[in-house]
Amino acid sequence: MSSAHTPSWTEQLLALQGRPITEEDRRRAALHLLDWLGCVLLGHTSPAGEALSRWAANTAAGPCWTVGGLHLSSEAAALVNGGLGNVDELDDLHRAAVVHPADTLMAAALAVAQREQATPQALLDAIVRGYEVAIRVGLLAGTAHYRHWYSTATCGVFGAATASASVLQLDATQAMHALAQAGMQASGVWQCRLEPGFSKQLAAGRAAQSGLMAADLAAAGMTGPRFILEGEHGWLTATHSKPNAAHAAAVLRPAATAGWLIHEVSFKPWSACRHVHPAITCALQLHGQVGDVNQITHMELSTYQTALDFADQAQPHTRQQARFSLQHAVAVGLLRGDFGLADTQPQSLAQPALMRLRGLIRVRAAPRWNRAYPAHYGAQLRVRLRSGETLEARVSDALGDPEAPMSQASVVAKAQRVMQAAGYSASAVMSLTKVCADLPQAVSLTPLWQALRHLRAVS
Repeated sequence: MSSAHTPSWTEQLLALQGRPITEEDRRRAALHLLDWLGCVLLGHTSPAGEALSRWAANTAAGPCWTVGGLHLSSEAAALVNGGLGNVDELDDLHRAAVVHPADTLMAAALAVAQREQATPQALLDAIVRGYEVAIRVGLLAGTAHYRHWYSTATCGVFGAATASASVLQLDATQAMHALAQAGMQASGVWQCRLEPGFSKQLAAGRAAQSGLMAADLAAAGMTGPRFILEGEHGWLTATHSKPNAAHAAAVLRPAATAGWLIHEVSFKPWSACRHVHPAITCALQLHGQVGDVNQITHMELSTYQTALDFADQAQPHTRQQARFSLQHAVAVGLLRGDFGLADTQPQSLAQPALMRLRGLIRVRAAPRWNRAYPAHYGAQLRVRLRSGETLEARVSDALGDPEAPMSQASVVAKAQRVMQAAGYSASAVMSLTKVCADLPQAVSLTPLWQALRHLRAVS
């Protein structure tokens, strides 16, 4: 049994929160906020967004912003906004943790910040700290956890609780209890990816809501188990995800000079599962070399096993299946030299040229990519032409990863493109973009709330 004097894993995670947060860290947090807002605004236009809006319409009004023009309680707003960032598979990702941090903690932090009338710096600092904990819990749980559990929700709830506790300025003991209550609510299983429906959106939304409530409950004096992560019946033990001592020590006790993990998070350029992005990157590299795709006779894509587990769909029939299809991603990339929002629409799926190309692709897992995963998401594409020539592309890291970063301008352009695709005017989108860029030095969050209201008004 753990000693009462032994720092728990949650306490060790929280001990990392006292490191200085720089202007650069806050700028990075603001960029992730803008990226997430684009995802949420586009997600609102989906059937899942419509379902959440119908639920929200029957919920009591409150002070906190949600997409669709409603103001709800902080808990309800966190659920609605938190349920929309992952709809179109454009959400950011920490590869090794296999966690999309923004999906859960952004909604919680934003709701608490609005309710408490926090400063922009308090919001951005909360985001930085929330990312840290969500990612480190994901690193503790590892890929063994990811086999059956939706890590974004199960690990993200700890990030949402941390971000909320940061805005609320909870002390160390209260913050530990917030993480304890988050662990009592951590949930979300992967059956949702095997059947149609919106449960994946619910899992992310509930993680945001549960994290916020965990911090509020801790602030009210509700205590919980210190050893919620590593205890005999703790969350990691119960989910068969508890790491060995050496790995836990590496995660919980980083070098004193280590920066904030938000800088290791990847941005997604394309609306597809991140496991598909290395394949898209390969296809785009070969697009110009292939020329006439009718000359292709055979293709082989090698990648890591988890990518096949999630995205081996030779002939997708729905938008969601298209976002999780290695074959469709390669076919579109080779044919168009891009992978846009329209490329998962039914008319794209039924295009004869793409159907033919998808049928030419053999996918397999290769040891080199399995060994590199999850620190690196890699793939290799071989294309054989009628002439007998074989073309090849290989990537160890996809576009948007720290090794192949998107520029800040590219991330901003993506967010603007996504918001306009959701039906918002260019002028309103530009206004929101500027407000987010100005947040690190702003004196109030009022311009952000005004920009969001204006965005709704002109949609």
